[in-house]
Amino acid sequence: MSWPPVSVVMPVLNEERHLAAAVDHVLSQDYPGALEAVLAVGPSTDRTREVADGIAAADPRVTVVDNPTGRTPAGLNAAIAASRHGIVARIDGHAMMPSDYLRVAVETLEETGADNVGGIMAAEGTTPWERAVAAAMTSKVGVGNARFHTGGEGGPVDTVYLGVFRRSALERVDGYDEAFLRAQDWEMNHRIRTTGGTVWFQPRMRVSYRPRRNVRLLAKQYFHYGRWRRVVARQHKGTINLRYLAPPLAVAGIAAGLLGGLFLWPLFLVPAAYLALITAASVPLSRGLSAASWPMVPLALATMHMSWGVGFLTSPPGLGADSRTAAVRT
Repeated sequence: MSWPPVSVVMPVLNEERHLAAAVDHVLSQDYPGALEAVLAVGPSTDRTREVADGIAAADPRVTVVDNPTGRTPAGLNAAIAASRHGIVARIDGHAMMPSDYLRVAVETLEETGADNVGGIMAAEGTTPWERAVAAAMTSKVGVGNARFHTGGEGGPVDTVYLGVFRRSALERVDGYDEAFLRAQDWEMNHRIRTTGGTVWFQPRMRVSYRPRRNVRLLAKQYFHYGRWRRVVARQHKGTINLRYLAPPLAVAGIAAGLLGGLFLWPLFLVPAAYLALITAASVPLSRGLSAASWPMVPLALATMHMSWGVGFLTSPPGLGADSRTAAVRT
């Protein structure tokens, strides 16, 4: 096959430690076609801009553009606008792209005719807590049946991790909606699909992902996931399903059980049953982990479920109201 040139776009903020290695993984790809990397650098508090400028000065394949807001979708749009090629791959500033990532992606685009292909968000940890979270994040108990988390057969899906796109698809939907500070990938993939495109899951594409390093940061992450998924549900009717409703229903049920149990004690069985279920589910997830990680797996599951559910339930009606989809709808 003829290997088309590929543009790799990276939104970057406070990535001094990891940026050079991440870009090196891009430029050393086992890919026969031409490559370029466009780094959209936000207002970092470390030496990220100096590192980025140094990389660009040393390699003409690297371009640096400004992302004044520091927000991910704005950075992605700025990088895409500055890129030149017909295939555009999104990668994060701390992600280590496997050497065959782009080759597999372009092969899959050619074989399937898809507009976007992506693979597995391979959660991996180094501490007992990170390993426990990784086990939770790669299980159906933790995240439902999303194949980019849990793996599975290749094929059409709602969304994928990161993504390698045809530029024509990005132009067709006018890029990322910059109002979506979270869930911008899901939201744009939805627009690609509703305009006739296909999003394809390719399990051979794996990118390592490091979970949040403590309970507080994990809770904050999943709280915002839930909050912004509610925005997507408001603006794109019919996109919600039981997988997304399970955490808020669990939160509501547990809250009702705790409050109602003060007056009718059997209602305490509702939160007790939830704890029993996630504890039992943690047993198979803990296989292969150290003993230090075992009690952390149910804690990780509960943190993910409860934070996502609370975020969904408390999502303000005006959140994301300045998005292009809201403007079109009104």
